Amino acid sequence: MIAYLLRRIGLALLTVWIISILAFIIIQLPEGDAATKLIERMMGNDAESDYRPEMADELRRYLGLNEPMHVRYFLWIGNMATGDFGRSFNPGVYVDQGQIPVSEVIGDRLWTTVALAGFTIIVTWTMAIPIGIYSAVRQHSIGDYVITFIGFSGLAVPDFLLGLVLMYVAYAYLDQNVGGLFSANYVAAPWSIAKAKDLMAHLWVPAIVLGTSGTAGLIRVMRNNLLDELSKPYVSTARVKGVTYWKIVIKYPVRVAINPLISTVGYLLPTLVSGSVIVSVVLSLPTLGPVLLDAIFMQDVYLAGLIVLMLGILTIIGTLLSDILLVFVDPRIKLNG
Repeated sequence: MIAYLLRRIGLALLTVWIISILAFIIIQLPEGDAATKLIERMMGNDAESDYRPEMADELRRYLGLNEPMHVRYFLWIGNMATGDFGRSFNPGVYVDQGQIPVSEVIGDRLWTTVALAGFTIIVTWTMAIPIGIYSAVRQHSIGDYVITFIGFSGLAVPDFLLGLVLMYVAYAYLDQNVGGLFSANYVAAPWSIAKAKDLMAHLWVPAIVLGTSGTAGLIRVMRNNLLDELSKPYVSTARVKGVTYWKIVIKYPVRVAINPLISTVGYLLPTLVSGSVIVSVVLSLPTLGPVLLDAIFMQDVYLAGLIVLMLGILTIIGTLLSDILLVFVDPRIKLNG
């Protein structure tokens, strides 16, 4: 067990290093850099400004972008060891003026993103597993057909479109504004129990929007896997020996059928974070999605690189946790790979 964990940690560190290199390079592949993007944005905001393209070289020296790419990469990685993740190249977007540390740009958005993703995962699994079990044991029933129809509809409808529909219904018929994650009086307030309660009260709409397609997919996976297990001889043998049907289903087939769901833990959380960009924009959610989108557009390499690196780390940790959970759920699996 210890040897396996050490081996996986070593591979994880190597993977994170490779991800950091790829993220740092790919973000800078488009034409131009953060200096030219900043000048374009400032000239676009003020048509009569004195900014000229010739100012790019001076701005590039100010931002430290005149150094070779490999030098800037090793400076970035080296500073991470001291807790310095670099500074954002996008002043005036998240603060009123000046460059600020990347850690401050992410700030509370990281915790709201984790809270939203965690709540969405809980809702998804809580709904998908029992519904998938019911759909399998009641195959070809009216309930199974209804669940199948809703499941395919959930996979087909885009998340952002569902968000727009829920916003309209809530505003037109319930007289509620479901945009954002906080009430107006808690947006700029420091964290407290009252603010946490307000967050939980606003989480249900984005959780439904983000979790609909995932729930529908997991229901189909759970149903199909459980149907395969229910048709195997050991289920018939247990029935012949007098074991009750539901005891057989819960104790044996469900434990095997749930394995693929546990395997999705590795990419479920990063997918929720990176895949919620459009939904976050539509619902005005203060998450990392819009920050990542704007950072990539502005070629804000330190900000975008850190977020991509965090997503990679989440994937690696999730994959390791899913492998360990599978050992406890399914005794046939051994930690020898």
